[in-house]
Amino acid sequence: MSEESTPAYSRRKCPDCGLVNSGGDQQCRRCGASLSDEDSFGPPTREAEPATQPRKRGLLRRILWIISATLVVLIIWYMSLLLTSDSLPPDQYLKVDVAIGLIEQSGFTREGFVLRHAAMFRSTDNWWNRWLGHRDAYAATNFPFEIVTLYPEFFSAPVDDRERAAVLLHEARHLLGDGEEAALRSAWMNKRRLGWTADQYRQTRVWDATERLTRAQFPYLFQCGSDGKSDCY
Repeated sequence: MSEESTPAYSRRKCPDCGLVNSGGDQQCRRCGASLSDEDSFGPPTREAEPATQPRKRGLLRRILWIISATLVVLIIWYMSLLLTSDSLPPDQYLKVDVAIGLIEQSGFTREGFVLRHAAMFRSTDNWWNRWLGHRDAYAATNFPFEIVTLYPEFFSAPVDDRERAAVLLHEARHLLGDGEEAALRSAWMNKRRLGWTADQYRQTRVWDATERLTRAQFPYLFQCGSDGKSDCY
């Protein structure tokens, strides 16, 4: 009966001299001692490979998840602002529509577009405005939700539709992302283009309040004329 073959990858270590012989050797190549199957050993056992790890979420999927979650939060926030405030009554909305028309006729294309098509006008404060509080104002804007709250003074203080247009021009700059100072400066520098001039409106409450606020914020806009103290625009 044929001798059982030893696997090619096994080795036999001599018990006498310690020499490692090939698996087929029956005697030690160094000292001649007999080798048995008990002296055989195979290659070192490899550690078990770790279980396959689940694939990590791709960067694109993470970005899409973040964008989706952000949109959901913004929609909920926007709806909460609308649900906690009141819409304009028809007669007030008509005055707003006329004022926006004057802005468009004066060539303020971007401002007219955002007021006409993006802004949502409300007549009372939403929860965010009530929480933040606001100083005496004719209107307040919640950017980037494009919500404009028009207070009773917006309809009672201006003497006509053009003055209301001047207030809305200021709020339109907020709708486009401008801060308070930038919106104030832009509205004052463009008032003549709108037709809101000192010749007709110098004595009005809205003109006086706006001029005092602008002069305090931007004194360099009032360093013209022979006295060096006149409005440059």
